[in-house]
Amino acid sequence: MNQARAILWAQWRTMRNYYPREGVGWGAVIGAIWYGFWTLAAFAAARIVANPDNAALVKTALPGALLIVFLYWQVVPVLMAATGASLELKKLKVYPIPPRQLFAIEVMLRVTSGIEMLLVLTGIGLGTAFNPRLAGWAALAVIPFVLFNLFLAVGIRDLLLRLLARKRVREVVVFLMVMLTAVPRLMLSLEPRGHRHLPGFLMGESWSGFPWSSTAAWLQGTDAGNAAAVLAMWTMVAALFGRWQFLRTMAFDAEAAAAGDSKPEQRESWMERVYRLPSMLLRDPLAALVEKEIRMLARSSRFRLVFLMGFTFGIVVIPISITRGDTLLRSHYLTAVSVYSLLLLSESCFWNSFGFDRSAAQIYFLSPVPFGRVLAAKNLSALFFIALEISAITAVCGVVGMRLTPLLLGEAYSVAGVVTLFLLAAGNVMSVRNARGMNPSTQFRKNAAGRAQALLLFIYPIVFVPVALAYVAQWAFDSELAFFGVLALDAAVAGVIYKIALESAVGTAERRKEEMIAALSAGEGIIGG
Repeated sequence: MNQARAILWAQWRTMRNYYPREGVGWGAVIGAIWYGFWTLAAFAAARIVANPDNAALVKTALPGALLIVFLYWQVVPVLMAATGASLELKKLKVYPIPPRQLFAIEVMLRVTSGIEMLLVLTGIGLGTAFNPRLAGWAALAVIPFVLFNLFLAVGIRDLLLRLLARKRVREVVVFLMVMLTAVPRLMLSLEPRGHRHLPGFLMGESWSGFPWSSTAAWLQGTDAGNAAAVLAMWTMVAALFGRWQFLRTMAFDAEAAAAGDSKPEQRESWMERVYRLPSMLLRDPLAALVEKEIRMLARSSRFRLVFLMGFTFGIVVIPISITRGDTLLRSHYLTAVSVYSLLLLSESCFWNSFGFDRSAAQIYFLSPVPFGRVLAAKNLSALFFIALEISAITAVCGVVGMRLTPLLLGEAYSVAGVVTLFLLAAGNVMSVRNARGMNPSTQFRKNAAGRAQALLLFIYPIVFVPVALAYVAQWAFDSELAFFGVLALDAAVAGVIYKIALESAVGTAERRKEEMIAALSAGEGIIGG
């Protein structure tokens, strides 16, 4: 494994030189809080499983808990468009490294997409080991279950990357992914009253041949021999699938696949008219900068993927919205999906708006155009795509027959607009202080899904405080006028904060332009995303 050690050492040196030192402390704080939460969850799981008095509870809930672990590990990274770190195979093909070693490293890197679940499984394993009524060796069942998830994650990621590299099938693949995630919720919403098939499936009544069911049986010492054989079979199948997909990805030429799917000339001329819209509303140089941003984002595979996922995810929440009863989600489903789309678009629209520019960002400091105008152009292009995203969400809801009223539309656009202003204010500062180069041709981020959820957990609540006050006013006065009145006040405050943050970002960019350009110009090394 000398080649593997060399790869990991080279990546470590690249990361030390690539990432700015200023963002390390903030990232460490977020990581400590986020993974500290999951460590507490793992500790709680260990306490529950280790208590002999909880045998009935564990027997009932453990298969469903392991199923949730499996779904989190495999589905959540795809929905967040952040599947963790992976090998840059294009950079490694020229070296005489055996494919089996590259595959082994790729399997280890899949841990980055499910660290949270690895912590929970560790807690379950320790709880089993310390339970006096269970055999200590039964805790070993966690190991093949982890390997099963790692192998399967490699295969799913590589399969999706190849499919999403082809323009003609990308939209179909994303639609099928979203529909698959909607199946459990659709089954639950359409299940007749009095029947508990799906809850029973999650509470220990599932087929014993599933990997999560066999893992639960092994942990509890119930027919451990057969359970171990079933789990070993699933792990072997996942390993063969993962290696097969990995080898196909190594031989796959993404550039050739994309070049073969060139657009017709008529479609390009239609898109040209769309790209020229800013010049009809704005004056140069702002119009030219906005047009450049729209062109760049529209041609980025990564941005197109998250944009498409942003409005198709509405199909997932609709089965919950049509359930019986007047639920909170039913009343505010359009706003909820719109806010989720902001999370998906946040990396390129807010937190790292110069990422796709990379080394070309130096032109902003050489041209006579004020840097504030550049930031304003990026913000206007972000507003354009966000408005387009919410309009697409509205169209999807209308197609499937959801109730749409002027009040619901006004709420969705108003809340999303206020939140966007606050996010743009914070994003402008972060974009110049923690700039990172991003590859626009890659479909998924290298950041683990947990990091994106950490942003949702710690930054979004702060941004939503003003919006929450509007909902409090609506409840207290039982008036929509009070709701929109507080939102209007929030928008005014957000505008002031945005202006202050914009001036701060411009000053920071002038002081740190050399560091900013160096960070954007740096490569990601041989492990990227």
